[in-house]
Amino acid sequence: MAMIFYRDMELICRSCGATFIFTAGEQEFYADKGFLNEPTRCPKCRNRRENQRRRLESPAEDDES
Repeated sequence: MAMIFYRDMELICRSCGATFIFTAGEQEFYADKGFLNEPTRCPKCRNRRENQRRRLESPAEDDES
């Protein structure tokens, strides 16, 4: 079985244009999870996008009364 070596990579965020590091550890995690693509957004933009998605998916608290 071939041994895979990962190295830190500098990528550019498609949302904000900032450069960010896709670390060797993150690459290994992605590979272990079966993810085939590199991230296209920096961690800050990924978090912002996920938070927006959660707000849209969660029911409004006012609707519970």
